[in-house]
Amino acid sequence: MAKKAPSKTSPMRLYLVDGSAYIFRAYHALPPLSRKSDGMPVGAVSGFCNMLYKLMCDVAAAEGVTHFAVIFDHSSQTFRNEIYDQYKANRSAPPEDLVPQFALVRDATRAFGAACIEQEGFEADDIIATYARMVEAEGGEAVIVSSDKDLMQLVTDKISMLDPMKNKMLRRDEVIEKFGLGPEHVIDIQALAGDSVDNIPGVPGIGIKTAAQLIEDYGDLDTLLERAPDIKQKKRRENLMEFADQARLSRDLVTLKTDVTLAEPLDDLIKQPINGDTLVAFLQAMEFSTLTKRVIADLDVTPPAAAGNGDDQAAPAGPNLGDIDYETVFSLDSLQNWIDRAYERGTVAVDTETDSLNAMRANLVGLCLATAPGEACYVPVGHQTDDLAPEDEAATRQLSLKDVTALIKPMLEDPAIMKIGQNMKYDAVVLRRYGIKIAPVDDTMLMSYALDCGRGNHNMDALADRHLSHKTITFSDVAGTGKNKKTFDQITIAEATKYAAEDADVTFRLAQTLKPRLANEGFATVYETLERPMVPVITRMEAAGVRVDRTVLSRLSGDFAQRMAAFEASAHELAGEAFNLGSPKQISEILFGKLGLPGGKKTAKGAWSTKADVLEQLAADGHDLPRAIMDWRSLSKLKSTYTDSLPENIHPETGRIHTSYSLAATTTGRLSSNDPNLQNIPIRTEDGRKIRTAFIAEKGNVLISADYSQIELRLLAHIADLESMKQAFADGVDIHALTASEMFGDPIEGMDPMVRRRAKAINFGIIYGISAFGLANQLGIARGDAKDYIDSYFEKFPGIKAYMSDTIEFAKTTGYVETIFGRRTHVAAIRDKNPAMRQYAERQAINAPIQGSAADIIRRAMVRMETALREAKLSAQMLLQVHDELIFECPADEAEETCAVVTAVMEKAHLNAVDISVPLDVDARAGINWDEAH
Repeated sequence: MAKKAPSKTSPMRLYLVDGSAYIFRAYHALPPLSRKSDGMPVGAVSGFCNMLYKLMCDVAAAEGVTHFAVIFDHSSQTFRNEIYDQYKANRSAPPEDLVPQFALVRDATRAFGAACIEQEGFEADDIIATYARMVEAEGGEAVIVSSDKDLMQLVTDKISMLDPMKNKMLRRDEVIEKFGLGPEHVIDIQALAGDSVDNIPGVPGIGIKTAAQLIEDYGDLDTLLERAPDIKQKKRRENLMEFADQARLSRDLVTLKTDVTLAEPLDDLIKQPINGDTLVAFLQAMEFSTLTKRVIADLDVTPPAAAGNGDDQAAPAGPNLGDIDYETVFSLDSLQNWIDRAYERGTVAVDTETDSLNAMRANLVGLCLATAPGEACYVPVGHQTDDLAPEDEAATRQLSLKDVTALIKPMLEDPAIMKIGQNMKYDAVVLRRYGIKIAPVDDTMLMSYALDCGRGNHNMDALADRHLSHKTITFSDVAGTGKNKKTFDQITIAEATKYAAEDADVTFRLAQTLKPRLANEGFATVYETLERPMVPVITRMEAAGVRVDRTVLSRLSGDFAQRMAAFEASAHELAGEAFNLGSPKQISEILFGKLGLPGGKKTAKGAWSTKADVLEQLAADGHDLPRAIMDWRSLSKLKSTYTDSLPENIHPETGRIHTSYSLAATTTGRLSSNDPNLQNIPIRTEDGRKIRTAFIAEKGNVLISADYSQIELRLLAHIADLESMKQAFADGVDIHALTASEMFGDPIEGMDPMVRRRAKAINFGIIYGISAFGLANQLGIARGDAKDYIDSYFEKFPGIKAYMSDTIEFAKTTGYVETIFGRRTHVAAIRDKNPAMRQYAERQAINAPIQGSAADIIRRAMVRMETALREAKLSAQMLLQVHDELIFECPADEAEETCAVVTAVMEKAHLNAVDISVPLDVDARAGINWDEAH
């Protein structure tokens, strides 16, 4: 429904709610409250909703209210921090259980149909001040819903304040009662008195009363400071003279901006009636039963039917996707209409179309938007018109990329509009390169990942089929395959519209299906704390990239080539003839045909296998040729995968490598890296570690590697409740030496490194369900000895055996396992009739709670890291995540402090969510390259 403007003959009356104050008042005034279905903290959201509903009911009953908005602080960093870096430095971080509620409060505001406003770089007070003065200038009235003394400087005969707790209007008399003088003097009084809460220095020894008296006597701050030498009281005179600049600084800090360039004009704040259906749906999702009943009664809403559960939930209503003629946008007016719809609805699905899957190199070809099921459009900006079919005359009417991005940027960055995407991280990286920082976002891929991890693919085609019973138009349908495959800019605009707009439409519908399930099935906390917050974090990491030294890589390639040649010559000599060491067929003919070595295994096609485990066994049995082949293969892989190919991945504009992280590709919550994959660089060999020396910091900077120490073993000790292991970690004992001592009876002091190595292999192998065969290969021992080791291990640590048995039984009963944070991994094959499939699922069930909990912890650390670094006034950037390790770049002179902050965040990442009975330990070091730091 379009917003209806107030009559031009009636004066404007605007209510401006200090939303940030509402949140904190609600949080501190009410006891903690968690949603029953999933434990999500919602106390502040509940209080906020009750306060806002009461206010809106009062406003609805009042006469002449034409506009209404709720204003929030965007972040802790504003222009005031540039003026004074200690501004609000005394304030501690918000409580952990309040942080995930910030986004929900904004969702609540939109559910009430109220304008939800925030703007980067400015506090809510500045936005309120600007709107209030605008209304006053137009002859209207503004009511500021807040009791914050900082806003009292705005009070005039046209601008008043409403204390929502006391339901009392604050006008000029109330300001005089508070400050001793009228609103026009509040700034000068606050500049003198300062404010310890916001760390505004003021002038020592001067409080509100004294400041008011001085301003009354001298008229204003500048006059007072000019005549300070004439003041009789010695200490006051000296302080005013010594701290004059501090007083002027304080005045700059307390003065509210009234000229902010606002992203939302006043017309966007026109008061709307509450949509009862929308509000009730939100309140039910939050499980606020009392307020839900009240709203249903007050607004005469038909109670919605109980929501379904899981995949049985019906697809959202809307036209059949096959019957829709989506709009192609060829004019800025048309695009503006779609943007207006997004503002009216408060939600829009967004998708980018590009000419590459590499987000850091892709060119934007088009944008698609959807504002409701069946309402979607495509905005072409980069199709190659010369290559399009002649009948596609529309191709000549494409809008310019510059015009489109300029028009759509405010909406995509507007915190009042929720942007929905499928794998939104890709779109965010692309748009960031065009100067657009899209936020806030919802991601249907991550919703599905939180709900159905282990149940199949989370790409759009699979989700549309699974949840909407719809077969999407695939990329290959429009782009072709093989050598005839086109890039998206070569596709006709008519075809592109059908494909791209459908993507946005499907995304919108998927959100309507999946978002309620998060609350209904108890996964809202997983999504809100572990999934959604990762999108902006990973976007910034991918955009930052990491510098790589081409010279180091080139030198390593040359070294590897020379040594490969030596291994090849040795292999030829041992074989008695030349052969291709890269050919499995020729290797098998030499090893098992010509030389007749024992132990060969044939593949399903009847050929001899030359896989690594086969060659390792032959080498362990004393055969030199398989060892030479393995050494050659190892260097060949390093050379082809890294030293030769990494330079090709250096971005031509940034000079850095930008890997791409997949947020929903594993069954444990671990991130995966590709294009290039930087997570699989081998570090157990000296040659593998050399590759890390090529990853370097910019001049004047260092790299920091922060790595969790044995986090999975620590979590195993916690989850399986292993007292001896927990005590060892608490005492800082070498866990592998302790294991060796328990199993083999060797004293920890002076232990043979080979004995410790065996224990280490068992410790980590047990987590992954290692077999006697696998352990035998890894340690180079007989299979019988390996089995004895494993049996002895379970005998010494019976709690681990019990954990494994209990976990498998739990998975068989429920079909899933969970991390300590509630992330669920489904393991359907746990009941499979095929023994191999079933055993694989059992190993997965044993490992997922441990590895998944470790993945959750590092995600929580990453989400909190950037705020912690900024609050510490550090400029470090997070560049890479490699399993249990985070890589940062920072100025060399900030390295020590950065290491301390990073360590603290990582070691405390689990707090306020779960208690872990073993300490987490992080080793953070700095170096000029990755290897040195690690």
